[in-house]
Amino acid sequence: MKVLILSAGQGRRLLPLTAKSPKCILPVLGRSIIEWQIDGLFTLGIDQVTVVVGYGADQVERLLIKRYGANCVKILYNPAFAETDNLVSCWAAREEMNDDFILMNGDTLFEVSVVQRLLKKPVGPVTVTIDHKNTYNADDMKVTLDEKRLINIGKELEPDETDAESIGIILFRGEGPALFRAALEKALDNPSARKKWYLSVIREMSRSMPVWTCSVAGLNWCEIDYPADLKSAEDMLKEFTKKKNGG
Repeated sequence: MKVLILSAGQGRRLLPLTAKSPKCILPVLGRSIIEWQIDGLFTLGIDQVTVVVGYGADQVERLLIKRYGANCVKILYNPAFAETDNLVSCWAAREEMNDDFILMNGDTLFEVSVVQRLLKKPVGPVTVTIDHKNTYNADDMKVTLDEKRLINIGKELEPDETDAESIGIILFRGEGPALFRAALEKALDNPSARKKWYLSVIREMSRSMPVWTCSVAGLNWCEIDYPADLKSAEDMLKEFTKKKNGG
């Protein structure tokens, strides 16, 4: 199983912490965000990891080589990171989409059980991990469901359309990788797509094919967008470590 991690952005909402370093190498409990992600994947036996970099690419590359060696983690560069959103970062990794893979955002921290649960889901071309809560805010990537099938996704969804939120981890299996790559290429025929999230492509795919979901309710994960999220991430990792150690 391959994993593609999108870590090309600066993380402007974390300024001044990201003034000179990209979000993905910010430390959480003494380890960078990207290291927490990769270490978790390695514990599951996933050893094909590709990281798409952009802002501060040289810093990320140095960190990954120092920690994992020159050939353990593949690094791809999105040269248009400053003018584009993560749909273009996905396109930079298109050559890796030739087999089953997991796509994840570089700012999502998670306990390994999240990925384990996702991999145990019945095989489908596209499976989006979701979680549920009582209320959703404007920054949540909201999801509309028809039972377990995703029928819409976007931050702009109204409360009465919202059944869950995407946590930023998606599994592509079988024909899914080829379908996603083709959908990315089609989307980029329109220059405006360069400013869009790749989840806009998932939304388009859901209109013509089943896009399934995997609920990770009860498991630990968090997205790091703002300085306060770093404290939440610390608390989550402490709780996960305590649970893992039987505490």
